[in-house]
Amino acid sequence: MTSTVADVLLERLREWGVDHVFGYAGDGINGLLSAWERAGDQPRFVQARHEEMSAFEAVGYAKFTGRVGVCTATSGPGAIHLLNGLYDAKLDHVPVVAIVGQTARSALGGNYQQEVDLMSLFKDVASEYCQQVMVPEQLPNVLDRAIRIAATRRTVTALVVPADVQELEYVAPSHAFKMVPSSLDLTSSAAVPADDGLRRAADVLNAGEKVAMLIGQGAREAREEVTMVADLLGAGVAKALLGKDVLSDEHPWVTGSIGLLGTRPSYELMRDCDTLLVVGSNFPYSQFLPEYGKARAVQIDQDPTMIGMRYPFEVNLVGDSAATLRRLIPLLERKLDRSWRETVESNVGRWWEVMERRAKTSADPVNPELVFHELSSRLPADAIVTADSGSAANWYARHLRFGDNMRGSLSGTLATMGPGVPYVIGAKFGRLGRPAIALVGDGAMQMNGINELITIAKYWQDWDDPRLVVAVLHNNDLNQVTWELRAMGGSPQFLPSQELPDFPYADYARSLGLRGILAAKPEEVGPAWEEALAADRPCVVEFVTDPAVPPIPPHATWDQLEKALESIVRGDSDRVDMIKEGVKSKIQEFLPGRGGDS
Repeated sequence: MTSTVADVLLERLREWGVDHVFGYAGDGINGLLSAWERAGDQPRFVQARHEEMSAFEAVGYAKFTGRVGVCTATSGPGAIHLLNGLYDAKLDHVPVVAIVGQTARSALGGNYQQEVDLMSLFKDVASEYCQQVMVPEQLPNVLDRAIRIAATRRTVTALVVPADVQELEYVAPSHAFKMVPSSLDLTSSAAVPADDGLRRAADVLNAGEKVAMLIGQGAREAREEVTMVADLLGAGVAKALLGKDVLSDEHPWVTGSIGLLGTRPSYELMRDCDTLLVVGSNFPYSQFLPEYGKARAVQIDQDPTMIGMRYPFEVNLVGDSAATLRRLIPLLERKLDRSWRETVESNVGRWWEVMERRAKTSADPVNPELVFHELSSRLPADAIVTADSGSAANWYARHLRFGDNMRGSLSGTLATMGPGVPYVIGAKFGRLGRPAIALVGDGAMQMNGINELITIAKYWQDWDDPRLVVAVLHNNDLNQVTWELRAMGGSPQFLPSQELPDFPYADYARSLGLRGILAAKPEEVGPAWEEALAADRPCVVEFVTDPAVPPIPPHATWDQLEKALESIVRGDSDRVDMIKEGVKSKIQEFLPGRGGDS
């Protein structure tokens, strides 16, 4: 029996170890779908409710497994729908391959139904590699390169396969002129910088008295080395949002997240340090780094295109984080004066006290900070946690204390709405056998999370571990944008754009055969988490939260505070509660901590 191009494409994916492809059907990939049936659904086709969700699921799969995620869609509208999820992958440096259909070659250029110039459409999102298969002999080379480039450069690649090409008889490239052979092997390597650069970096770090470190997701495989360097230098360590799970928050010198969603100790660490070491992070907001000219700085990153661009670094080291730090460690001198480290640890201790007091501040009906505070102490040791964009990301960044074996992520750079639920679905198909939690605002839940509950209901019994909790912050408000209008623009809440329709999230989950829990009182929050985490099936917990609790950063400027007050003067619909909760939350930062003055 002869094989089609589609048959060989799926066979090649299997040879690469691809076990799941996230997608949605359409006649532009009918040849592939027929091949899937002949292949006994190997690799497994995972049907989302929308192509954008397929892409997000591939991103979640890749983020939490470390393997290449693969998604597929039909020509025209299906391919277009993939784009937002693919941009999320590109901007967060996640390896994803998109395989999309196209109208038959004979119709190209004829303004045919669903004909879109996909090569132009994908030119930016798959800028590292985007190819169209025009003859069978092309297939192995372009597919292998798409996977290899995605894996090694941690980016998005795309393969466009016209509908008629999918059904052609496969012919392998021959040993002939203008034929390109291919191979499957991919051997990893760890680049390290030259000795001279390491020596210069060590000189800068050894000279510093108040060393700060900033780590990102690029330091994930360098946890042990980061800990050793921080100990030698007596440094405090802040984490970029995508690096929240890189280092345990149980260390008293880990200051937590940095930036607009970050913590006060991270802000103080950068404000007061005289030396900065950045490892595996492309954190873009330089206003949250030390004042220019105040600190000497060193950067380590494996991507030479992203080096030296966020701060005036004195030494830029291009190399793998773990391998580079291992070579740097013997050159570092242990700092005997630990007063800087003691200051950092004192600030961190006070921060967690403030967070607890903020969480226990009363609200109407439930303080959203309490939801995250109560989860933090109940997180399973091997939990996978995602947060959607919006105010949920604030509380995720500030309140959750991750242990060594926990994983977490969100849309860090694109900051798109909607990936929280599909991320954990993708993680579940990674066969990790771990509990997963998605923290989602009601805006993101109404945008697409509700529909992806159908996907969860369709597949959950196939997962190694059925525990998946979707926590919905039900406040009927697009809360993050509401607060940005107040704090950044001085505008009152614009209800036609901000107010969301009411929806019974827990009831809807139960209608799908999932568990559904409603928590509308503070005393119900902790028990709701316990019930959800112990459930024998996926669970939606609907927390009815107060939109008047401000997600403003603890280091908010007077200008932001004044503009927030300005929105009240203009007649904000929620102004009374906003004043009440804002004052109560802010005052917690100035209360003296246990065991000493603030």
